[in-house]
Amino acid sequence: MAANQFIHFLPPQNPQPKLPLFVYLPGMDGTGKLLSSQIPNLERSFDIRRLSIPVDDLSNWDEMVAKIAELIKSELGTEYPKRKLYLCGESFGGCLALKLTIGFPELCDRLILVNPASSFKQQAWIRWGLYLTPLLPARLYPLSCMALLPILATLERIAIRDSNALLNVMQSVKFKSAMWRVSLLDRFDVQIEQLQQISQPTLIISSGSDRLLPSKAEGKLLTQYIPKSQLHLIPEGGHAVLLERSINLHEILRTCAFLPSHKANQNSSDLSDLTEYLA
Repeated sequence: MAANQFIHFLPPQNPQPKLPLFVYLPGMDGTGKLLSSQIPNLERSFDIRRLSIPVDDLSNWDEMVAKIAELIKSELGTEYPKRKLYLCGESFGGCLALKLTIGFPELCDRLILVNPASSFKQQAWIRWGLYLTPLLPARLYPLSCMALLPILATLERIAIRDSNALLNVMQSVKFKSAMWRVSLLDRFDVQIEQLQQISQPTLIISSGSDRLLPSKAEGKLLTQYIPKSQLHLIPEGGHAVLLERSINLHEILRTCAFLPSHKANQNSSDLSDLTEYLA
């Protein structure tokens, strides 16, 4: 079986093993490709890995979390054992990030959640869609993706190439897999006690104009339960906020004092004191 048929990390564009590891867990598309516009800035401070979930993957939550944990352990390795891990989950990936942090707390040093889909089951209209969609012919699935596009993204805030990229990755997921991932969200459950046990500093980025999920309310709720958490609200942002032209995730992390250190603004070749930087 080919390697790309398993959950894996996309090859890094610019490996920087001396920098903290930044692991991105994607939304429902599972491709990891939608972080591309943020990478040039993030590479100033991080060694970036993007999770890719095969289009026909039908793993459950526990299986996916276990596979991701093994991938992260492999990436951390032994060459730089004190290297920090920043875990960033967006939408569906936000649910994965929560479960991974709860299940493998030793792997994560800081947690970033971008419009996490942890509030999915509260949305009655989406749940009705869950029950009705399997009744539609699978051939209509690509058209349903087009219909969802204005709900997933605030298109006027996104470059045409990025909105096209969003549509392409949505349509790349097989119908059966898409329905499976929606059913996972419908069954997603994290107890308040588990949230209260998250000890990592946590940044929750919420969009105030999310048409898909109540991200603003969910962000406020999560900050009530996760002890070391802070909320960064983007009032005009849509659900796919990291695709928006005005959004610079690296700058948001800087504003929220969430970057590794002042040395993260230098190139890795200029870092002369790794002991202080990785402390």
